[in-house]
Amino acid sequence: MPAAGRRPLKENDAVPPTHSRCDGEYRKGTLHMTGKTDWLTEHYRQVNAAFAQNPPISLEESRDLNDHWSDATTEPGGVDYVEVDAGGVPAMWATPKAGVEDRVLLCLHGGGFIGGSMYTHRKMFAHLAKAVGARALIVDYRLTPEHQHPAQINDTTAAYRWLLDQGIKAEHIAVTGDSAGGGLSVQTMLHARDNGLPVAAAVMPLSPWFDIENGGQTRTTNRMTDVLFGGETPMNLEFLVQILLGEHSDPKDPAINALYADLAGLPPLYIQASSTEMILDDSHRLATLAEKEGVEVKVEIFEDQQHTWHMGAGRAPAADEAIRKLAQWVRPRLGLA
Repeated sequence: MPAAGRRPLKENDAVPPTHSRCDGEYRKGTLHMTGKTDWLTEHYRQVNAAFAQNPPISLEESRDLNDHWSDATTEPGGVDYVEVDAGGVPAMWATPKAGVEDRVLLCLHGGGFIGGSMYTHRKMFAHLAKAVGARALIVDYRLTPEHQHPAQINDTTAAYRWLLDQGIKAEHIAVTGDSAGGGLSVQTMLHARDNGLPVAAAVMPLSPWFDIENGGQTRTTNRMTDVLFGGETPMNLEFLVQILLGEHSDPKDPAINALYADLAGLPPLYIQASSTEMILDDSHRLATLAEKEGVEVKVEIFEDQQHTWHMGAGRAPAADEAIRKLAQWVRPRLGLA
């Protein structure tokens, strides 16, 4: 954990250790798969081991490893991709050949705010877009440590505003995201609401990270079942929060922690999470608060899956089933059923 007042990490700086020790092995530029039956779990083991190394891996190495996240996902086929400038924010259209152009999924990738990109999540969100029959706009928002909060929420809101400026109706947009992007999916709608923009038709957070205070009982009870964040060497999520917020920001700030926000007026929510992940309680806590504000909420817990198991789309039946259910739920809300 960096000392107070330390300058932000730069491109070639080492990433401070986020574990107490290392039981695994990571070699730069290589993803060592033990088999093809569970690519995602094996990748998470690699990430867990890499962040436990001493000396720690560099920021560049961390992102190089993160780029392998997409290896778990098959190509969906029948989808075209075009990179665009979405209101000053890099983004990518994923357009299914059989989809309609006036319905859009605004997609926000995970990666702990320090990694992930429109490239790591291109295939996963394309699987979802194909199932829904709509285009997906995958946003490449700015990352930490180069850009601290509120850069991320400003970028995702700018992309949403850009969609509206393109003539896409708010009621024809659904917002989705995984992990950190799942938290951003809700925060983007709150930020849009607070800035006088109409909210989208629906929000679908996947394995969402809402609580940047990192509370909740499952952070302890699910430690040994969560391959990415837990195990014998649990990931230091507080470090990710520190470089996101900097010295002077508050993890209880409703602009970044939805558990402290006014949730009134949010669109219908369909939250998917796994029974094994450490941040499971985030989903239940957010759902309870949203329901108290009159928001329509559906929470579905998938048994024995790993964090953001959706990245196994095309290879893992549980990922395909989750995407099928997302499409089934959101299509009528977009006027497609």
